[in-house]
Amino acid sequence: MTKAIFTTAQDAENAFYEALERADLDAMMNVWAEDEEIVLIHPGGPRLSGYAAIREAWRRIFEAGTKLRVQITSPSVVQTPFTAVHSLLEQISVVGDDATRAPVVATNVYVRGPLGWRMIVHHASPAPPAAPEAPKVLH
Repeated sequence: MTKAIFTTAQDAENAFYEALERADLDAMMNVWAEDEEIVLIHPGGPRLSGYAAIREAWRRIFEAGTKLRVQITSPSVVQTPFTAVHSLLEQISVVGDDATRAPVVATNVYVRGPLGWRMIVHHASPAPPAAPEAPKVLH
């Protein structure tokens, strides 16, 4: 499979979430740098590093057959000419069960190389419960 060239970090990010929703392992791994220093941390999971370990983790998830829908909110982006850090909130739901959502905070790190932008880190953790809104008091 020929590697796509992502001309922006946002293009790589879009491809990452599209591959996740389609449960497409080849498309998912196309987003990642082929490097032993890449890192993946799923919510509640261990730190995985290296291309083979990350591919295997995604293969197991996709093989389970659960189709996910991911809505991205609250993006924050810091970018230099060769590195981009995206911090965001993922609202993950199972297709067909939109009532149940799992809020996840995620950090995605991308680097730009000769073949365009590639992911080197995806770190996702369960989002803490939303703080209750403070009562509004008029004086």
